Amino acid sequence: MQSSTRIRTAVVAALLGLFAVLSGPGSAEADPAAPTGSTVGDLTRFSADGSVYHLRAGAAEARVSFVSDETFRIELAPDGTFSDPAGDAIVLPQGSPPRTRWKERSDRYDLSTGDVTLRVYKSPLRFALYRADGSQVWSEAKGISWDGEKTTQTLARGGDEQFYGAGMQNGRGNTSHRGQTVEVGVDYNWDDGGHPNSVPFYLSSAGYGVFRNTFAPNTYAFTDPVTTSAKEQRFDAYYFAGDAKDVIGQYTELTGKPFLPPVYGMEIGDADCYLHNANRGERHTLDSLKVADGYVENDMPNGWMLVNDGYGCGHEDLAETAKGLQDRDMQLGLWTQDGIDKIAEQVKAGQRVAKLDVAWIGDGYKFALDGCKDAYKGIEDNSDARGFTYAPESWSGAQRCGVQWSGDQYGTWDYIRWQIPTYAGATMSGLAYTTGDVDGIFGGSAKTYTRDLQWKMFLGTTMTMDGWADSDKQPFRYGEPYTSVNRDYLKLKESLLPYQYSYAHEATKTGVGMVRPLVLEYPDDPKAATDAAKYEFMSGEDFLVAPVYQDSTERDGIYLPKGTWTDYWTGRTYQGPTTVDGYSAPLDTLPLFVRGGASVPMWPGIRSYKDRTAGSPLAWDIYPQGKSSFTLYEDDGVTRKHRDGAYATQTADVRAPAKGAGDITVNIGESKGKFTGKQSSRPYEFSVHTGSEPSAVKLTGKLPRLGSAAAYASAKQGWWYDRDDRGGVVKIKTAPLSTGKKFSVKLEKTSAVGGRNAAATATVSAPQGQEIGAGATGTVAVDVTAGKADVTDAAVSLDVPEGWKTTPAPAVHRIPAGTTRRVEVSVTPAKDAAPGEARITARARYRSAGESRTAVRRIAAGVMPAPPTGVVWASDLAWLSSVNGYGPAERDRSNGESGAADGGPLTLAGKVYEKGIGTHADSGIEVYLGGQCSKFTADAGIDDEIDGYGEVAFSVEADGKVLWTSPKVTGASAAVPVDVPLDGARHVRLKVTDTNGSKTGDHGDWGAARFTCS
Repeated sequence: MQSSTRIRTAVVAALLGLFAVLSGPGSAEADPAAPTGSTVGDLTRFSADGSVYHLRAGAAEARVSFVSDETFRIELAPDGTFSDPAGDAIVLPQGSPPRTRWKERSDRYDLSTGDVTLRVYKSPLRFALYRADGSQVWSEAKGISWDGEKTTQTLARGGDEQFYGAGMQNGRGNTSHRGQTVEVGVDYNWDDGGHPNSVPFYLSSAGYGVFRNTFAPNTYAFTDPVTTSAKEQRFDAYYFAGDAKDVIGQYTELTGKPFLPPVYGMEIGDADCYLHNANRGERHTLDSLKVADGYVENDMPNGWMLVNDGYGCGHEDLAETAKGLQDRDMQLGLWTQDGIDKIAEQVKAGQRVAKLDVAWIGDGYKFALDGCKDAYKGIEDNSDARGFTYAPESWSGAQRCGVQWSGDQYGTWDYIRWQIPTYAGATMSGLAYTTGDVDGIFGGSAKTYTRDLQWKMFLGTTMTMDGWADSDKQPFRYGEPYTSVNRDYLKLKESLLPYQYSYAHEATKTGVGMVRPLVLEYPDDPKAATDAAKYEFMSGEDFLVAPVYQDSTERDGIYLPKGTWTDYWTGRTYQGPTTVDGYSAPLDTLPLFVRGGASVPMWPGIRSYKDRTAGSPLAWDIYPQGKSSFTLYEDDGVTRKHRDGAYATQTADVRAPAKGAGDITVNIGESKGKFTGKQSSRPYEFSVHTGSEPSAVKLTGKLPRLGSAAAYASAKQGWWYDRDDRGGVVKIKTAPLSTGKKFSVKLEKTSAVGGRNAAATATVSAPQGQEIGAGATGTVAVDVTAGKADVTDAAVSLDVPEGWKTTPAPAVHRIPAGTTRRVEVSVTPAKDAAPGEARITARARYRSAGESRTAVRRIAAGVMPAPPTGVVWASDLAWLSSVNGYGPAERDRSNGESGAADGGPLTLAGKVYEKGIGTHADSGIEVYLGGQCSKFTADAGIDDEIDGYGEVAFSVEADGKVLWTSPKVTGASAAVPVDVPLDGARHVRLKVTDTNGSKTGDHGDWGAARFTCS
């Protein structure tokens, strides 16, 4: 019987049992004698003490305290005695309270600042908030109530009011909670529907937010009316008025602004156990350096390594390990399963990252928050570095000391799907850095790893973890094409560090993280709060990311809000609001769009931030449209000197046409401020996405115009219009310029993003499912669609992998406006081309509306092995895909453990088979037959090694249709003969499916599996 028991799972289960009834320090247990269902009564006494107001209602006492013009606190003690269990653990000291005024009216008291008025109704005691203009923000539908378990506030719900927040809510949060009930507390559920890293805070589209100042669990029901409760015999909440960003800012002003990570913390991290590893055998901590070498040798960024990530895992040779990692441009991290008593000596030895465990919840949420703060402080007290921690279960206030990650998951397509809304949604609670392990820590595959890594490069922080899956999960483990694609995205993130780091600094001022739901940037868009935008997010204000979360080379349902959006890979522009279906997304393509008006600072061509030198260029990637600007933030990236003002800012202001033809001016301001390592001068590079060639480019005088990519690469300064790059890009480089002086670059007679006549732009697409054989000449079809003007002289070509041959198709003389012409391009893959998806880019060079343009599109085409001939064993064929329930599917062996070729003999009903396939449900093996085979035969059953366990069904699918399905087969069943006509099928999939909900013993064998072919 197969066992997949994991130590970590067992520990978490134990923690669940230990903490299931935990309510947190300071939260009162239910008192059997306490009244149930009580609601505060009439106001019986009122008094004012500056900006603090005291209210009596029978035995109950309430208190209103103003913190700022838009922030105030309401407390209520049912027995008249105030308590404050959270104390100063969450809420930070605030400045002087604002001046307030009060006025008694017949039915209420009005407590006012310059911005808001809190109405305190007398009979019964009830609160409502109004703006200075008299418009209502919120109102209680009834007074605060309590019972033996909890205290509840009840608010009227607006007709179209939407709700967000409650911390990290797995699978949700970037769209509205309206109509839903969300829990705020520790549940150790790290899958879809769980709520790790909860925060007792929510915000409303009506213009307010609420923070419950407590360590007790909360429940928020955003029904009609809205009921929000905390499991304690007291009420304590802070209220904030303003739009969503204002509210997040006020909340984080109260509980702490997000910390600024070190720049290496924004590079990917790597975690594993190297000493006493239960899953990998005996190793030593210094063996981590061999893995670090793998990143260097594969030209892949990596910022830090956690070297003891595993229960029972220790560490040794810390100082030598830390020095070795630093020599490889990485930092040392440690998992704090055993506490942080020794953090001082560990940090002095070189530790710079501290990962907290679920055990840090300890005896309450305060313990978890204290763990975050103490680990953070331990790093800062014993080095000049910034505190940097990771936590899977934390609480309000943890944003000021660490990254929150969503716990331990399996690498699956569904895992990718539900994580997309999780992290953007957490930003609505002031959590600026949230993430999950790339492809989880269990299971996973080469393809899910690559797809997951792509979009997580647009999170502020992330890491990959090994040791718990069947094989190591570094980004270079899977071979081609995965290694190259992973490298491309890791280096893209590295180049985007100036952009992402600038947003990290912004979060320390505003509380708003870089990863954002669409509704935060487009609050007036009616679709932004709905499922139309659930599986996408904004990375800063400029990038819209729509991850691929299915095993597909197309992405549907990409919602683009109002504005101009440019496909990052092709330069095609879209006018929002619109929904894009059928987006071509081969394995190397993350659907990624850039906002019109974006100016993105970049570090080109580096593996590590340490590759930057005094002479390194700063590049600006510009999508000109109207007036726009971006302020770059820079400091030394590592120490805490920025807190004392050692940093610099530099602003790029762009002036361009709102659309169509015109001049573009890029004004680069002086770099204001100083820090150690600041460049006194540097060269600049600009990529200006115009779509139309300028007549000249000026920097003081005219810059030299260059005629080719080679000339541009070798020149010290000049410009070149690359019509073939993403719809047409003006590339500009300067000699080193003083960072202390401003300068301007002017592009004359060009256009806004999209070109002088964007509507005349042609587009390129390709049919899905195209296949070409290794070493065989075939064709790839490409469709060219004209825009609102005729296309002439369209020449279609393909960029193909090295070693392939391609012949450009004859030019198409004319494609009428609005019509499509299909062009077939001859292609011959290399004889040794590996089966699977090829990296191909289709390019159409054409003229339209008086301009020469180029349209490109990445397309998916499958490379197929040569079709089999004669009688062939299924285990001897190349497998296009192989999915297995546990470990790898085996060739000519039964399903084994986690490694390849570790199974036993294939045995069904006492018969041993020399040839066949051993699997574990649920499994699927796909082979390519190319229409050359007439039938498939085998003996199917559960391997004798299971001793009667298991229950499965076998099936054969061809080209997406089910040809044959077995009856239910158990471990006691005889082998089922399989004889299936194939009738010229091209693709055949052999599937084994669990039928009783328990995968125990589901070892399905295809004995003597073979194809009869022509």
